[in-house]
Amino acid sequence: MAYATTNPYTGEVIKTFPDATDAEVADAIARAHNTFTTWRNVSFAQRGEILQNAANLLRKQKDEFARLLTLEMGKLYSEALAEVELSAQIFEYYVKNAEKLLAPENLPVANPQEATAKIVHEPLGVLLAIEPWNFPYYQIARIIAPQLSAGNTILLKHASNVPQSAARFEKLMHDAGLPDGGFINLYAARHHIEQILNDPRVQGVALTGSEGAGAIVAAQAAKALKKSTLELGGADAFIVLADADLDKTVKWAVFGRHWNGGQVCVSSKRMIIVDDVYDAFLERYTAGVAALKAGDPLDPATTLAPLSSQQAADEVKEKIQLAVSHGAQALEVGPKVPTQGAFVQPTILTGVAPDNPAYYMEFFGPVSMILRAKDDEDAVRIANDSPFGLGGSIFTRDTARGAELATKVSTGMVYINHPTRVKADLPFGGVRRSGYGRELTGLGIKEFVNHKLISVVDIDAEF
Repeated sequence: MAYATTNPYTGEVIKTFPDATDAEVADAIARAHNTFTTWRNVSFAQRGEILQNAANLLRKQKDEFARLLTLEMGKLYSEALAEVELSAQIFEYYVKNAEKLLAPENLPVANPQEATAKIVHEPLGVLLAIEPWNFPYYQIARIIAPQLSAGNTILLKHASNVPQSAARFEKLMHDAGLPDGGFINLYAARHHIEQILNDPRVQGVALTGSEGAGAIVAAQAAKALKKSTLELGGADAFIVLADADLDKTVKWAVFGRHWNGGQVCVSSKRMIIVDDVYDAFLERYTAGVAALKAGDPLDPATTLAPLSSQQAADEVKEKIQLAVSHGAQALEVGPKVPTQGAFVQPTILTGVAPDNPAYYMEFFGPVSMILRAKDDEDAVRIANDSPFGLGGSIFTRDTARGAELATKVSTGMVYINHPTRVKADLPFGGVRRSGYGRELTGLGIKEFVNHKLISVVDIDAEF
């Protein structure tokens, strides 16, 4: 896997790490399982105390945590600080809510004198988390906070370009008081995934990543009869209706497409603009993108980060060329980006027709696809003409109309007058090729628990 820290802004290889050995993987599984046998019986209050400690440490050491994100994947320092805070908030959400979210549920029964019935939610065991590089801490927090709260233990296989972020989060949980084996970072090679999933002590896998990786891991999990959840790619629609407040809408559009360097599953990747305001939107949006400033992600004046690696930048450029070769128009916007670093020139694509393969692709970088819709219903049709179904947004002054249209958009999340709200108290997940399952809130904490029925029946009851 070539685990290495390579600064995306300078191209310097800072540190490399060897892959885990088969023996180290086997030992990690054993440790995680041994810890599970006791951790499952720890009270919610004790688990919550550890998660609160982790949140407190994140805030106390926020500068150190944030700078490591910027070093490893090029995130703007201000955005790195926000990610650290969001991770702390996710921990605190489960500190406050885990016990009531997993409280036993009494079921209504036909004859309560004859029998009672309740559902209890019990942890399953060791889980494997496979996480991506674009939000190195948040991705970890949103799986381990609910699953540790539920009583499970976790093995982490993080992206190969954020090895220090992975190790730092493991240390965070150790410092917070989590028992050894509760959360283990593994520099696992690809062949270890199947080894882990085939182990009977491992009960499931949560993956956030590409469609290709998701398909492979889901197949491996299914073969081993293990549950999986997948959060994959997205090509979220940013729908602008004729009555939208254009000035505010354009500001959200620029942010929604370019935060985190455009490397977000729920970025506003397809701008679908109703014909009445298409030209006005495009003019203002182009000016807004042109005002972005690419540079050192540690510099507070920088508003456009480099991509996570030169390979990632090259892949985005190749997709732009593919779109152009099939008839799209590509407009490079703003001052030339630095030649140093994994930058991609902000680019606006127009004239992308459904017969262009780029029409159905996800651009993971500062590339905006602008599509013209005849009216509201046509905008929804275009939004749904995608293999993905993760998030999306609708901008309109008539919020009731926006909410009505949202029911027709086939995604896991739709926001009215906001590009996306990644929050500790909102569920996250999609449909179709964007994956299945949910993370965060009560939906997330119940993904990897046994919903056990316990029924007390009168011994004289009829069959």
